[in-house]
Amino acid sequence: MEKNADYQQMNGIALAYMGDGIYEIFVRKHLLVQGLTRPTQLHHQATHYVSAKAQAFLIDKMTENDILTEEEVDYFKRGRNAKSHTSAKNTSVITYRISTGFEALFGYLFLSNQNDRLAELAKWCIDTVEKENLNGTTKK
Repeated sequence: MEKNADYQQMNGIALAYMGDGIYEIFVRKHLLVQGLTRPTQLHHQATHYVSAKAQAFLIDKMTENDILTEEEVDYFKRGRNAKSHTSAKNTSVITYRISTGFEALFGYLFLSNQNDRLAELAKWCIDTVEKENLNGTTKK
């Protein structure tokens, strides 16, 4: 684990593969802290935060609010434009590609050791999912 990955040369899909897991760790930790500890419920709830639809929505919101740096946008585009060998299962191809870009952004932040920025964006995403009620809960 000592060797650093050369994220600058890495394929967008590889970045997305890493970023997908990293973002989900933040989501699951958040849900555990909120008291959701039953594995089936934890998994079910987490899927709302990490779905392709939610991730595409979050990128739109980030763009709207001008949150991303130019370099972050470049890594998002690298993931979005990468050729995936898997197909979209529950969403459109466009939404799937945008969510791949979202995941590549998180992979880039993780592999470039930008941990404070990674945590900041993850918190913003989780808060936005909850504010916009994308997490599958009903508002009271």
